Amino acid sequence: MTGTLLRGIAALAVLLGIAACAADRASGPSPAPTTPEPTAPAVLRLVPARFPDLPGWTGDAQAAALPALRRSCERLPSGSPERALGPDGLAGRVGDWRAICSAAAQVPAGDAAARQFFESRFQPWRALDGENPDGLFTGYYEPLLSGARARGGRYAVPLLRRPPDLVEVDLGQFRPALRGQRIAGRLEGGRLRPYADRAEIEAGALAGRGLEMLWVDDAVDAFFLQIQGSGRVRLADGTVFRVGYAGQNGHPYVPIGRLLADRGEIPREQVSMPSIRAWLAAHPAEGRRLMQENPSYVFFRELKGDGPIGAQGVALTPGRSLAVDPGFVPYGVPVWLDAEDPLDASARVRRLMVAQDTGGAIRGPVRGDVFWGFGTEAAERAGRMKSRGGYWLLLPKGVRPNDVRPSNAR
Repeated sequence: MTGTLLRGIAALAVLLGIAACAADRASGPSPAPTTPEPTAPAVLRLVPARFPDLPGWTGDAQAAALPALRRSCERLPSGSPERALGPDGLAGRVGDWRAICSAAAQVPAGDAAARQFFESRFQPWRALDGENPDGLFTGYYEPLLSGARARGGRYAVPLLRRPPDLVEVDLGQFRPALRGQRIAGRLEGGRLRPYADRAEIEAGALAGRGLEMLWVDDAVDAFFLQIQGSGRVRLADGTVFRVGYAGQNGHPYVPIGRLLADRGEIPREQVSMPSIRAWLAAHPAEGRRLMQENPSYVFFRELKGDGPIGAQGVALTPGRSLAVDPGFVPYGVPVWLDAEDPLDASARVRRLMVAQDTGGAIRGPVRGDVFWGFGTEAAERAGRMKSRGGYWLLLPKGVRPNDVRPSNAR
């Protein structure tokens, strides 16, 4: 990149912060000057535990998590075995994981062998958000849409490919203090400018560029496909076309469920994917405007072979892949989850998972999004999951992690 572009990126990062402050100041009449209470930065604290401390550990089929771990092992960085993994080296070093991955490939079939492998190679650490072990866990899935390769009749909503002029920037590669922060935009006169937002794109900002990959028959389905990040489209001839995340326009994700709750349209405790869909169906005109209040827009690519593909670059495993905040939890780490069951208030979701993905709303030390897979039950679980719970990270024995703070808190 040119020096001009780098200066533009740095300036944009500063302006983003200034704009946020300005928006806060302009939100209403100014009260008398006060000294704001400082907000404590989020901190991931890890407390050593034992496997008997993990609720439900002996009741899980740990063998079902091994394929996910083996896929993550394929993404293990090459190079020096001393290379640190994760924020502040939380997950140890590459050499620690090479031995684990080699052993994982040799584990015999069966849950007993898998459990013995994890217990012999890993140390559980209870994850705390400061002093709080409790966090929010949601779900996502692979939806099925109805579509066509060409526009016509009821197929009028496009799924767009990634535009060639979309530039995504990991700011942490240029300034360590901006680790975990990303922006996206387009180059104009040697500077990075904001990309079109959802409303502008739906009004035709990208029309005529040949970006339409498929056409589907429902704008709400297309909106939720962007939230899920991947899915399947059944064409008229019965062919199933698999699509996956290819990029995002750089605008912040705004959850419309929160907007509906803030406006009193849906009681906060009743906000779920089914309730949001019901509201959108009952208010089609208002619903379109509401969806456009989420300026984030996702572009797709065709997926062939196993999928969907998570942020780590591996195919996700239904019920065993977890989206996390990579600013706190590194990809590839096994995670023991204990959370409320979205379909049974008297039950718990207690299972071994692997951190392999992230999402725009997945932020914080104790926060996760469970990938439930494809089909009716997966959609039901994902759509209703808004569960409180906690997790334990499984780190190689001998690793002693430090507390992890977001980079801008240093």
